[in-house]
Amino acid sequence: MTIRELSEALSIGAADIIKELMKSGMIANINQQIDFDTAALIAVEFEIETTEIVPEGMAGLVDDISEALAEESAENMHIRPPVVTIMGHVDHGKTKLLDAIRTTRVAEGEAGGITQHIGAYQVEIHGRKITFLDTPGHEAFTAMRARGATVTDIVILVVAADDGVMPQTAEAIAHVKAANVPMIVAINKIDAPGANPDRVRQQLAVEGVTTETWGGDVPDVEVSAKQKLNIDGLLDMVLLVADLQELKANPDRPAIGTIVEAELDKGRGPIATVLVQNGTLRQDDTVLVGSVYGKIRAMFNDAGRRIRHAEPAMPVSIIGLSDVPHAGDILQVLDDGRVAREVATQRQRQRQMELMASQFTKVMSLDDVYKQIQAGKIKDLNLILKVDVQGSIGAIEHTLSQLNEKQTEVQLKIIHRGTGTITESDVNLAVASHGIIIGFNARPDAAARRAAEAKGVDIRFYNIIYQLTEDLNKAMVGMLDPEIREVTDGFAEVRNVFRLPNREVIAGLIVTDGKVTRNGHVRVLRSGVVVHDGRIATLRRFKDDVREVQTGYECGINVEGFNDVQVGDTMEFYHKEKIIRTS
Repeated sequence: MTIRELSEALSIGAADIIKELMKSGMIANINQQIDFDTAALIAVEFEIETTEIVPEGMAGLVDDISEALAEESAENMHIRPPVVTIMGHVDHGKTKLLDAIRTTRVAEGEAGGITQHIGAYQVEIHGRKITFLDTPGHEAFTAMRARGATVTDIVILVVAADDGVMPQTAEAIAHVKAANVPMIVAINKIDAPGANPDRVRQQLAVEGVTTETWGGDVPDVEVSAKQKLNIDGLLDMVLLVADLQELKANPDRPAIGTIVEAELDKGRGPIATVLVQNGTLRQDDTVLVGSVYGKIRAMFNDAGRRIRHAEPAMPVSIIGLSDVPHAGDILQVLDDGRVAREVATQRQRQRQMELMASQFTKVMSLDDVYKQIQAGKIKDLNLILKVDVQGSIGAIEHTLSQLNEKQTEVQLKIIHRGTGTITESDVNLAVASHGIIIGFNARPDAAARRAAEAKGVDIRFYNIIYQLTEDLNKAMVGMLDPEIREVTDGFAEVRNVFRLPNREVIAGLIVTDGKVTRNGHVRVLRSGVVVHDGRIATLRRFKDDVREVQTGYECGINVEGFNDVQVGDTMEFYHKEKIIRTS
């Protein structure tokens, strides 16, 4: 219910309820919705007893598919096909491998090939099926995880034999490890000139992935998607890994599944691709999908053929929903259409309220660490580490390992490490893993900064190792000093460099985002790495001194004590604010 409705039910002023919420650290307005637990806590504060009554039709609603599967009795569970996602660096042959699998092993009776792209499809080998999710990359995989959807059973990591491990390969490994999903390495392009599978295995070992060929526990298969070599060998390995996991579901119950992708078709209305994870989905079923509902008018398989039912691990596209759902939303079959409509309406209101309140929420911040430890909510603090040079990684890892030896309540865990700019992909990983991003002489690009602000991800910047370890140590014992927050004012690109007779260097800039202020601080970035951090000495437009310059305008600046400005450098302008802690 909303705070207004609670106020009327309790006969207590809305302002008093909002005050109680603020004491708990929750900023809310009169129209914001709150759950039963929050309402009950407020009622206790005003000495009013509460009882939770769940309406009959809503008793079986599922919020977590893994919990629903855990509640199933063992005798009802049957083996189901594995769900596989293919990931890896761009141009390493992910799409070619998908095409090779598709053309060599399309399920029997589907010889016409794939006539419709639905984001997922099934192949058949030795009479057994495997489901493949055709995601555009690890960003989509992580975005679904961030929304709580765990649809993938196995990840195939594609690495080109002639190219080796690349930055996106390392990112994909970090995402797979964070998801705790079994991995199979497919060493592709073994027919290419310069192919060296052993060099790939060596590079993977450096990233913490030791393949079975080298005595590790990660299966590896050499393939050629172009020549269609050893595709069956890869599929056999998928089945072997799936058998070890004992993947099961109960087909004899109403369906529960996850939306893989959805779109609005001009002719047919909202179309959603759903991966059935438990139960059997049938035509004419009434479904609740996140904050939308509907009755399934038609279902199509991955070959575009109309079908009447879909069993566990089968991907189908469905027509008949009231609106377009979000990827990662849970689909659930309900008996009562009225209940489905009512719950969908409630969830829609809740999402709107959450969107309004999102500016006040944070995924996880260093300030919260101590409180989370005390509440027993975290045992591992996940860190995404981006540095200026490779050599810094080893030094930081060493000092953090020493910190881990001293701490017993919580362990610091670097789930991804890399050099250069902090990207939007790093922010997505922080959201999915509830982690904190550490930038050591590395800064975020504009897209990453916007994403971090929108999703409430904490990015901390350091240039001295002991300050980094000191802050983490203080956070764990609840003694963090008052925060000095940096507020980014704008970005500019160096278009020209002028050398004056007095040996001063003036950088000719165009302001690409935000503004430049005369008395502010400036960082000079080269390929995302900080080469200088200082103050602005002079700021001019043409021959005039000015106080500030806005986006789209040109200006000239002199950076105090720094003359090594180069054309192509990026300048980040910022000022510092002292934040008084309230907890």
